[in-house]
Amino acid sequence: MTDAARAVASSASDAQSRLRLIRTPGIGPVTYRQLVERFGDATRAIEAVPTLARRGGGKAPVIPPAEQIAREMAQVERLGAHYLFLGDADYPPLLAEMENAPPAITARGDIGLAHRSVVVAMVGARNASAAACRFARGLAQELAAGGAAVASGLARGIDTAAHVGALGRQGGGGTIAVIAGGIDVVFPPENARLQDEVAERGLLLAEMPPGTEPRARHFPHRNRIIAGLAQGTVVVEAAPRSGSLITARLAGEAGREVMAVPGSPLDPRAQGCNLLIRDGATLVQTAADVLDQIRPIDSRVLPLHGVRSPVDGFHGAPPEDASDAARVRIASLLGPVPVAVDELVRQSDWPPAVVHMVLLELELAGRLDRHAGGRVALA
Repeated sequence: MTDAARAVASSASDAQSRLRLIRTPGIGPVTYRQLVERFGDATRAIEAVPTLARRGGGKAPVIPPAEQIAREMAQVERLGAHYLFLGDADYPPLLAEMENAPPAITARGDIGLAHRSVVVAMVGARNASAAACRFARGLAQELAAGGAAVASGLARGIDTAAHVGALGRQGGGGTIAVIAGGIDVVFPPENARLQDEVAERGLLLAEMPPGTEPRARHFPHRNRIIAGLAQGTVVVEAAPRSGSLITARLAGEAGREVMAVPGSPLDPRAQGCNLLIRDGATLVQTAADVLDQIRPIDSRVLPLHGVRSPVDGFHGAPPEDASDAARVRIASLLGPVPVAVDELVRQSDWPPAVVHMVLLELELAGRLDRHAGGRVALA
């Protein structure tokens, strides 16, 4: 075997191990990161999972066999898609900053769009008004003409208008669609042609394995990717407690710009946007308004926070193994009410690395749930 052939085989084997770890029930993005940091790579992490689960007092999760993952990888290749793994150079850099960034996503199209200097997320109501759809289409077209990539979720209403507008541009922008199901699953059905067009002329992304039908629980996960890809999120029309407001909240929590288009107080579909503006979101009415908010972040704020290098977090000092005394103490502080990990560190008087290791063991044993904001609770 030549050196080039060995390198290809090694890369395929590493990808298979990563996917086996990612597809293991109970191993989410945070747990995946910690396992890879602790053991250096996915192969060694897989070998350690049974021991860690036993220390946590439960049964080890069932790790998918290599044959199952090989079939998934072959299917992705047949679909003309490929994987983007967290830690690799082609992984979207802004998304990699998110604490719960997906360890692997499948992609069809131009991955360069996710690396554009300006990426704007645009979301809104599925049952949007005709006026709002027209506005969103025009706004996306202007943003794309200015060189921005417009990201959305390929849903009915505002999402569809945003993709259509960005695809119809004359400038150097484009569109990114993040879907809730597998890369080969169309939802809603009427967007089949648009989904293919995005894959051909833009970028189509999916976190779920091929063949996965979208379920309600998948959409918040999709929303975090939309928010994570962009420097800012624009909400065009949204009712209170809508998925669009979830995307806006996630963007704000990640330190990204949140913008909203105002609407009539008489229209329930505008209430979410008006509430966002009342609570501090930037009011925008034109593409220039959006770009004025984004470009200062692109040139000024991001270097301050430091865009995470694709390999940051995978070569640091490994967490320490925990003692039985640490396990007993940390477990005693946990209950059904979510608590911040920092609070566990403070009250347990154990180093953060030890606390994280105990939490990792408990999670692999099925005894711990992770909640928003870095909080944890007993399952």
